[in-house]
Amino acid sequence: MNKRPTKAQTREELERKTQEFLNKGGTVKEVDSGATGLEDGAYHRNSFVFGHPKQERTPVPEALNAIDARRRSKTEKPTLPHSKRPRKKIIYDDFGEPVREIWVEE
Repeated sequence: MNKRPTKAQTREELERKTQEFLNKGGTVKEVDSGATGLEDGAYHRNSFVFGHPKQERTPVPEALNAIDARRRSKTEKPTLPHSKRPRKKIIYDDFGEPVREIWVEE
């Protein structure tokens, strides 16, 4: 099982590869910060969606109406009243000690 390289190891490898590139005669072109993502001074919006142009959406009012109707039919159902079950209540004395338990219907 191979371990993932640490950040320090990754930095060292990138630095080593950069030095090899420069030693073989390669040059590094200076680019202004933030300029690489710009086209004519603005971000190219289509590049954020893998290069495809924005697709037009087709409205589907029939499907939306059917969904809304199902949602309304669920909320219009009458709710059944909950059966009220007795609940245990503890009676405490003046010092906060439990004295007895009683069953109360509310």
